[in-house]
Amino acid sequence: MPGIGPLLGAEFLAATSGDMSLFGSADRLATYAGPAPTPHDSGRVSGNLHRPTRYHRGLQRVFYMSAMSSIHFCPESRRFYQRKRSEGKRHTQAVLALARRRVNVLWALLRDGRRFEPAQPATGTA
Repeated sequence: MPGIGPLLGAEFLAATSGDMSLFGSADRLATYAGPAPTPHDSGRVSGNLHRPTRYHRGLQRVFYMSAMSSIHFCPESRRFYQRKRSEGKRHTQAVLALARRRVNVLWALLRDGRRFEPAQPATGTA
């Protein structure tokens, strides 16, 4: 998978113990890697976001760094990132959205025992 080389791959295996059955779904793996901030609004107080302290920072780093490098080397990731930026998201928000998407892709690859195959560019024949 573009963006996950030998070092990040080793960090991923160390963080997950190489056993995907511990998580059950891509959502649980993503939550273990670092959930999105959850609102803790009360009464007239709004916008009070709190990030839970129980998540694996090393695994979060794996997905964030792989998303950062895939923006440069993978056209599909670059398109997704640019689409999020055009929707008005800041750089960090767009990278985190890409990292979350990569969790789903990696989960599907591991579940099905497949290798990553980049999408073939569509030919312009009519």
